[in-house]
Amino acid sequence: MKYYITKKVSLSFDEAVQKVTENLSKEGFGIITEINVKETMKKKLDIDFRNYRILGACNPNFAHQALTVEDKIGVMLPCNVIVQQHDNGEIEVSSINPAVSMQSVANPNLNELAQKVVSALTRVIEAL
Repeated sequence: MKYYITKKVSLSFDEAVQKVTENLSKEGFGIITEINVKETMKKKLDIDFRNYRILGACNPNFAHQALTVEDKIGVMLPCNVIVQQHDNGEIEVSSINPAVSMQSVANPNLNELAQKVVSALTRVIEAL
């Protein structure tokens, strides 16, 4: 099982960022952090980097449930979703697969919740 869920899309980079943000909202996720890697690499290291955006997505309901059963789970939040433009121009959207990351947490009470989050993130990406 891969640690991510991914799909290549036929959208521009900016359209993909907008569409994934809309799809996340439909699934109850809000964007609480956004990192423009291209801009940051240029500013901090004077390196030209491709379009690459990291969206920190949080579904408050899922987060509350997770924190209720595992108080240290906050180290794994929020769920990161990336939009990147490869050198060949292809746009790819990927998200963390929380079912895989939760395997490192020895708390079986998280398994069902992780599957719900996987389902929601899969719907977000498949709807692109």
